Parts: sequence; structure tokens; C-alpha cells
Amino acid sequence: MRQNVSQIRVKPKFRLSQVVAVLFLSSLLLTAGCRSVYNATMENVFGYEKRELFKKSVTALQTDQKEAQEEFKDALTRLKELYGFQGGELESIYGKVKRSYERCDGEAKDVHKRIENMENLAKSMFSEWEKEIQQYTNPNLAAASREQLSLTRDRYAHLSRTVREAESSMQPVLAQLKDNVLYLKHNLNASAIGSLQGEAANIQKQIEELLTRMNASIAESDEFIQSLPK
Repeated sequence: MRQNVSQIRVKPKFRLSQVVAVLFLSSLLLTAGCRSVYNATMENVFGYEKRELFKKSVTALQTDQKEAQEEFKDALTRLKELYGFQGGELESIYGKVKRSYERCDGEAKDVHKRIENMENLAKSMFSEWEKEIQQYTNPNLAAASREQLSLTRDRYAHLSRTVREAESSMQPVLAQLKDNVLYLKHNLNASAIGSLQGEAANIQKQIEELLTRMNASIAESDEFIQSLPK
């Protein structure tokens, strides 16, 4: 028996209440950037476990770190172009350095927010884990879970230190980039370029050290993700 197209009903993937929650959540994120609301909604509405959200936060941080790393690499390229200036459009060079600084600053802010979100989720997950250990009736399973908790906490503490160190390394680089941009803005001429060349070796070294720290942080994040219980 043929069915009229209008009679065919497609089962929705989510209930209407869930769709409404997603739309409301999206508006909150756009207006306030409230990750705590996002985490709560993902857990309560969609049933995500804290450990899943935590793992996603570490992966998201890793992605943001890689994006920030690319921007700082571009900044290094732009600075080399600036310091090697042999004539041409100063306004164009200034624009490139300025845009590069702004992108780096934006990526650094994103990394900071991701770290804060990761830290909050870690605290919540470990707290829940501790409480759930008390629910075991089998002492052997409780002991095994407690050992796994301790091991995961130690690994996370190392990850947290690594990502915080990489984040801290961004600040002096951003300060130097901002100084360069402001100096060029106020003194857009060839002699200003000559004055900045004296700072070239210092800031290039800082950026290279930052990239090395970020490589270590990204690798540490990947290792930690692989170590999490499946």
C-alpha cells in the first residue's frame, strides 16, 4: 500500500524540549560565553558524563593551542619581514604586524578560557569520582578505583602545570608584539624600523621558546587523553 508523502512521519532525533534547550544554550553562549551553563546542559539534557565532557575539554584545549601556535609562527614571520625591511610600503608592513598581534592576542584569550573550563571540569569530575568510590560494596573494586583516581589526578596535575606554563609564556611575547605595533604606529618611518631591529633577537628567541613550550604542552595533552580510562 502506497503512503502519501504527507503521511510519512520521520522520528526526530531529539525531543522538542532538547531542541529548545540547545537554542537557549546557544543564545547564552553567544551573549555571555558561559561554559558552565554549556557543561550543565550537556550533562543534564543530553546525558553526557563528566568524564566525557572533561575529555572533550582537554581535546578542545589542544586544538586551541595548535591554532595559537600557528598564529605565533605567523607573527615570527611578520617580524622577520619587518626587521629585514629594505624599502617598500611601511603602512603595509605595519598592517600585517598589527593584524598578526591581534590574532595572537585573540588565540591567547581562547586558550585561557579553555584552560579555565578544563580546570573546572577536572575539579567536578574528581569530586564526583571520590563520592562514587564510597558507594562500592566490594572493597577490592573500591581500592582499584581509588588507585586509578590517584593516578589520573597525578597525571592531570602534570598536564595542568604544562599548559599553564605554556600560557604564561604567551604573555611576554604578546607584550613585545604590542610594543612593536605601538612604536610603529607612532613612528611610521624607516628610522623606527632601525630602532626595532635591536629588539629582533630577543623577541624572536621568546617566540621560539614559546613554540617549544606549546609543542610540549600539546604532546602532554595528547598523552593524557590516551591515558584516560576508556
